[in-house]
Amino acid sequence: MMQKGYILFAHRSPADPEKREAYIKLAFPAIKLAGGKVLAQSKNVIVKENGINERTILVEFDTLEKAINAYNSKDYQEALKVLDNGSDRDVRIFEGI
Repeated sequence: MMQKGYILFAHRSPADPEKREAYIKLAFPAIKLAGGKVLAQSKNVIVKENGINERTILVEFDTLEKAINAYNSKDYQEALKVLDNGSDRDVRIFEGI
């Protein structure tokens, strides 16, 4: 059985509202087009250790390779351009079960 791939977006501070809106309009369709499924998205986060209480999003893909390709895709990179450093995030791409 092939392991799933995931992208975790953990915000470190609130995003610039205008840049965030422009990003969302491009990012969510790009992730969906690449086969991503948003499993969880919330600002209601209980943080431990070195965590920061900000928006967190978890996206699942069929494989790690698909997760990596989604992040590197032309469509998602366009979304990052409009975000234009309007958000301080910790983004992790990883393999799971």
